[in-house]
Amino acid sequence: MTDYSDQTDESLALLSATDHDAFGALVGRYEQKLYRYVRRITDVNHEECEDILQETFLKSYRYLHNFDPSLSFSSWMYRIAHNETISHFRKRSVRPKIIREEDGNTYLQNVAADLDITADIDRETLQRQIQDVLDSLGPKYKDVLILRYLEEKSYQEISDILKIPVKTVGTRINRAKKQLRHIIAGHDMNIRS
Repeated sequence: MTDYSDQTDESLALLSATDHDAFGALVGRYEQKLYRYVRRITDVNHEECEDILQETFLKSYRYLHNFDPSLSFSSWMYRIAHNETISHFRKRSVRPKIIREEDGNTYLQNVAADLDITADIDRETLQRQIQDVLDSLGPKYKDVLILRYLEEKSYQEISDILKIPVKTVGTRINRAKKQLRHIIAGHDMNIRS
């Protein structure tokens, strides 16, 4: 088997048109990342998550000829996973609104650092407050927060994944952070989708 470790994702995507092992290397690189992402934005069980991933990889392979190598392959893959997840929930007519407990500390640390929250705030209370506001946020705000603070994507990557302008990404993140600040300060504002 060929060693693809020195190949970029973009070059592997181009190779995949003629080399199935190259696509297998891409699946290996993205399987766990996309699994975590789907689990973070949904309440699906392991089997449903695997089904979404299978559809994601099938669709990405089927449409590799549409991939523009001048763009980020990572953003392209996350976009497909995002769309497949939304499609899955449209079939169920439900959009989940939880962040998994195992992601709570990562999310809390990233958001708290970005909000310049002092270390003396009770982490458990803060995490509960953040979960409360996330439960009240519409998907357009929740999606950008998850991509930014859990998936650690840049504004440009979020823009590519969600197919919205970079400026809109910034606006949504700032509005969601403002909402978090108000809740932490004890105010109650509602942002809905």
